[in-house]
Amino acid sequence: MKDKSVKPICVIAARGGSKGVPNKNIRKLGDIPLIAHSIKTAISSNLFSSVIVSTENSKIAKISKQYGADVPFLRPKKLATDNASMTDVLLHTITELRKLNYNFDTIVNRDCTVPFIDKKDIQGAIRKYYSKSCNLVCGVYKQHHNPYFNMMEITKGDYMDFSKKLKKQITGRQNSPIVYQLNGLFVLNVENFLKTKKFYSTKIIPYEISAEHGFMIDTEFEFQIADMVTKKRIKLK
Repeated sequence: MKDKSVKPICVIAARGGSKGVPNKNIRKLGDIPLIAHSIKTAISSNLFSSVIVSTENSKIAKISKQYGADVPFLRPKKLATDNASMTDVLLHTITELRKLNYNFDTIVNRDCTVPFIDKKDIQGAIRKYYSKSCNLVCGVYKQHHNPYFNMMEITKGDYMDFSKKLKKQITGRQNSPIVYQLNGLFVLNVENFLKTKKFYSTKIIPYEISAEHGFMIDTEFEFQIADMVTKKRIKLK
């Protein structure tokens, strides 16, 4: 059962070993560190009983606390490698928080590399979670890169073929099945998660946000784009 009287908690997982953009999570985006954008949005939304940062890195922990997040423990380094799954990270987080008597049955998992998600996006995703029979709400936006039309993969003999096919050939992107990009905003049923030990289990539904709000930073080029957008927004205030 979903209990609306118990506020969700927000969990922001941020490790120190980013490969694509070194020290990405604490690098300044505009005038504050990248992770601070997600922390400030979560706190100002007044939707959460706590905003938790899960990290193995003492610098990330210190900066997160400066911007108002709770960092009640450091994550084991084995859960901060390239091979560590979000499932394992959240299982550890839930276990440690329960030991510390945090009370919650819903987690909003925020990826701090998607800094432009705003309060209305979070409010909408939570509202949809409570209004539907579901175990997970995923923030998404419609993706113009489409495996039925303009995405291919290497096959036998180093040839290429479309990633997904239909019996009838697709003649244009507009005629392709709609596909969605996940964008770092998830509302998770804790009871089902602990039962299945799967982040993506059953009854997953989308909550659509704009592609601009869902912009994700994985490369140096993407960081520079996000930084320019952020600085422009600051000037316009």
